[in-house]
Amino acid sequence: MSQENKRSMGLKEAISIVVGVVIGSGVFFKASVVFKEAGSPLLGILAWLIAGLITICAGLTVAEIASAIPKEGGLYAYLTELYGDVVGFLYGWVQVVIYFPAVIAASAIVLAETASPLLGGLSAIQQKLLAVGLIIFMALVHMVSTKLVGKVQVIATVGKLLPLAAIIIFGIINGKSGELSTISFNGFTAGGFGAALIGCLWAYDGWISVGTLAGEIKEPEKNLPKAIIGGLTIVMAVYVLFSVGIIKTLPMDQVIGSSAVAADTASVLFGSIGGVIISLGMLISVFGALNGNMMAGSRMPVAMAKERKLPASAVLEQINPKFGTPINSIILLSVIALVYVASGSFQALTDMIVFVLWVFFVMGVFGVFLVRKRKMNASYKVPLFPIIPLIGIIGGIYIVISCLTSSFTNAVVGTVLTLVGLPVFLYLKKKNTKETGSGKNVA
Repeated sequence: MSQENKRSMGLKEAISIVVGVVIGSGVFFKASVVFKEAGSPLLGILAWLIAGLITICAGLTVAEIASAIPKEGGLYAYLTELYGDVVGFLYGWVQVVIYFPAVIAASAIVLAETASPLLGGLSAIQQKLLAVGLIIFMALVHMVSTKLVGKVQVIATVGKLLPLAAIIIFGIINGKSGELSTISFNGFTAGGFGAALIGCLWAYDGWISVGTLAGEIKEPEKNLPKAIIGGLTIVMAVYVLFSVGIIKTLPMDQVIGSSAVAADTASVLFGSIGGVIISLGMLISVFGALNGNMMAGSRMPVAMAKERKLPASAVLEQINPKFGTPINSIILLSVIALVYVASGSFQALTDMIVFVLWVFFVMGVFGVFLVRKRKMNASYKVPLFPIIPLIGIIGGIYIVISCLTSSFTNAVVGTVLTLVGLPVFLYLKKKNTKETGSGKNVA
């Protein structure tokens, strides 16, 4: 089937996919961190706007690369094509050993923290045990029923939108805090604002997927930039308005001191019962994030194993004949996630993820210059070249540097885990070459 025959997606569908992919559970739990690090309400709102702008510019740029390299695998395929097998492998390695397990662990931790007040208040150890139990439970569900997994995801999509809408509408209308009326940049520091951007970009995570729409959308040269700009602008508006709703409801000191700022805001707006209902909606949203990442993440080791790009590939590529699920891959992902739960916190895990991913994202955005230099055919061209790509690159470099200065330990841990992939790559390359007698299937 030709690529043109697959172009069946209109602009509305493309915008809805962008919004659906990007809006997750992060916005509920990063608001307090963003305002704390930014230093003032106005700077916190500005951080959400700038993070959105960086995301839009990066998304528009990667979309051109996607149209020039119409291969399955997203950024993994683009990095391999543009920079070679080593870089592509390391990105795939990061997805398997850092990104998906850490996202699952972070989701389980924050779900346990959110559930704690509803369960009468859990100790730190009890919250960790609950997070462990959630991961094990989800792993078992994913092993035996893909159909149930899909139904959960539909419910979770509704669950994440209701709390957002409620806090935006009632917070802006009924909120009595007047701190947004004072325009102040007194709390600004480059390091603090960078740390705020890191928190924001966790909530924008998922934007990298929008580039893959290039091969599916009708008239990509016209509709793709509209879908990316329109979809991410909607996301940015939701995040900004949600933050406004929070800061209009709670004083700044309560916002930055809260471990569950969305739930606390809901309690003020709707009373204890209303707060519980909103908290339940947030729980459904986080559960959906855990569910979705378990589903997507467990397929990554299978894909890499089929190319003999992971140790024990023969085991990891197996699909259970009875349930039709990648049980071994699910076990691998869950075990790594459990290690992260035992050793980290939500903030530490998300900082590590943002640092490692944005190193590769910057390389991905820079790849548009390689596409142009090699004169690769692209059905879509990023507008305002090279301004748009440069905004994405400069913003990405600022984020990486901010991670190093504000969360050095987590950045180092992420770097070490990434570089562990190098000897694995060399081992697999040697092993596969010896087995095949050629470099055809090597890592």
